[in-house]
Amino acid sequence: MSAMEELKQKITQEIETATDLKALDEIRVNALGKKGAVTGLMQKIATLPPEERKSYGQAVNDVKTALETMLESRLAVLKKKELDARLIKEAVDVTLPAYDLDTQGSVHPITQTIEELVGIFADMGFDSATGPSLEDDFHNFTALNFPPNHPARAMHDTFYITPENEGDEPHVLRTHTSPVQIRYMEAHQPPIKMVCHGRVYRSDYDQTHTPMFHQMEGLMVDETTNFGHLKGTLKEALSAFFGVKDLPLRFRPSFFPFTEPSTEIDIGCSWKNGELVIGEGDKWMEVLGAGMVHPNVLKNCGYDPQKLQGFAFGMGIERLAMLKYGIPDLRTFFDADLRWMKHYGFMALQRPNRAIGE
Repeated sequence: MSAMEELKQKITQEIETATDLKALDEIRVNALGKKGAVTGLMQKIATLPPEERKSYGQAVNDVKTALETMLESRLAVLKKKELDARLIKEAVDVTLPAYDLDTQGSVHPITQTIEELVGIFADMGFDSATGPSLEDDFHNFTALNFPPNHPARAMHDTFYITPENEGDEPHVLRTHTSPVQIRYMEAHQPPIKMVCHGRVYRSDYDQTHTPMFHQMEGLMVDETTNFGHLKGTLKEALSAFFGVKDLPLRFRPSFFPFTEPSTEIDIGCSWKNGELVIGEGDKWMEVLGAGMVHPNVLKNCGYDPQKLQGFAFGMGIERLAMLKYGIPDLRTFFDADLRWMKHYGFMALQRPNRAIGE
């Protein structure tokens, strides 16, 4: 056996028995590095007679190629072996039980109340709509028959947004959801029946007021709708919401720029042992405002007030939720207190959902 073959067998055996990447790299350097054994064989080519150089060079190159192939193959085996060892050593037992953080979610009373009301009015044929929180003066005030000097336009009552460009009309955070009614009338032709809900904003904060709260409003417009239809609609809806059959209602004269005549609606109630009882007794509790749509509002939306008429109503979602579910302070709706949510929240599969006639 030639010295070249003996060298090849020796290095081959070293490669096959290498147990880690470091040992394999040392074998590579000793064989193929600048001062390696195979490199030394290649350097001898220049000292051979010309007729021997080709065959000798080819033999050395074959040995080098064979060793490089074996090194690559053994390198892949050792890398996989090392990775497998790391995976075993660094493994995480995903079967361990998670920590009990008691983080079961619940439905917020605001969401619950909105869904109840939308469902009740849907049973009565009302469509549901939403609109933008940032409004222009026309949709928030002018179209709703607010005069230029109305107190609601004052800075201390309304959040005005400074326009980006000088001379542009300032916008406001909507003070009610009534602009959604205006936008709905602009986009639809009578007859229409709709309710809208969402966040509204006013500069006020105490036990019964917050700068942001929720409203729901309703609108019905056609050629024959009258005040009797308004009374019947609200009686059915409030009776269904509070779960009181034939809930007593009282309609008191009032004033709103966008309705004429206008009315405040009270529900019958009483106090027993410090708790509010709805539907019984000789006391009254105000819950919402309503009225017949003002002719100017119809005209501002492109409707003919000589042919069309209708009613509108509006209510605070938080107020209804507080009355129905016994929540004493409006501000707690927005405190993000998980203890409060656990007490007043609703489990997703155990939520009340009263409808008309139940």
